[in-house]
Amino acid sequence: MRVLITGATGFVGGHLSEYLCANHPEVEQVGVRRWRAESAGAASLPAGVRVLEANLLDAPSLLRALQASRPDVVFHLAASSSVASSWDTPSEMLQVNALGTLHLLEAARQLDLDAPVVLACSAEAYGLVREEELPIREEQPFRPVSPYAVSKATVDLLGFQYFQAFRLRTLRLRFFNHCGPRQSHRFVISSLARQIAEIEAGLRPPRIQTGDLEIRRDFVDVRDAVRAYWLAATRGEPGRAYNVAGGRSRSIREILDRLLALSDAVVEVVFDPTRRRPADIPVLAGDASRFHAATGWQPEIPFERTLVDTLEYWRHAVGR
Repeated sequence: MRVLITGATGFVGGHLSEYLCANHPEVEQVGVRRWRAESAGAASLPAGVRVLEANLLDAPSLLRALQASRPDVVFHLAASSSVASSWDTPSEMLQVNALGTLHLLEAARQLDLDAPVVLACSAEAYGLVREEELPIREEQPFRPVSPYAVSKATVDLLGFQYFQAFRLRTLRLRFFNHCGPRQSHRFVISSLARQIAEIEAGLRPPRIQTGDLEIRRDFVDVRDAVRAYWLAATRGEPGRAYNVAGGRSRSIREILDRLLALSDAVVEVVFDPTRRRPADIPVLAGDASRFHAATGWQPEIPFERTLVDTLEYWRHAVGR
């Protein structure tokens, strides 16, 4: 079996490649990265992974990558992934995520590719959800409130449309918040862990800057997430959408308290108004029972281990 991973040098792509090497060494991997991408994850790709260069906004380059690899499975992970930065660059967010996905699906259609195409969609697309609608099921309508969420809703709808119109074997994974070691500090758990590591190392004052501590999110460790991608490709039903959730929502305040309990640092917590978004979602909590029934997937990594591993990653990174 040959798999193609777009965004192979990114946070999730690197973990997926490592998972396949460790658990499915018979799989031939082809990683697609953006032309001249300077990514820390590029060096972490396992030996033997064939790397092709392309750009989501250059449709012919994606067509060439699919022609050269002729994959049996496509994992489409390349994206602009920060909700916060989407408010500053909404045009770029929509182009990369929506138009880039369209280019990939069109290339697969033109080549008559008979392969599952697993799309990294997002629970952010659900947007505003009333308390009585929790936990969120796949039937929940989309009410996106950020440019990122709009772009991911478009990815989701494109996947459905290409399955209905062209019988392209798309699967839409609506992930709740990813987290884990090697994640960018633009994301909340990684941001808090990095600040703690820098305080411990004496590189910043003993002060942690935060956004709204009361919002609640449902977190999935990236190492559980990459198992979900593989199970979706091998056991999922093409055309379906699946929630992938940890099964519990946690406040950012709870997460900060648990990270601080792992450190001897004494810190002051300061609200940073620049981290407030024009619109936000108070609570995201998912029901992943459909995905569990189809694939048997469930989270295996305890949340405490996720926090410990993320903090240790930043301690090493700061030390370097």
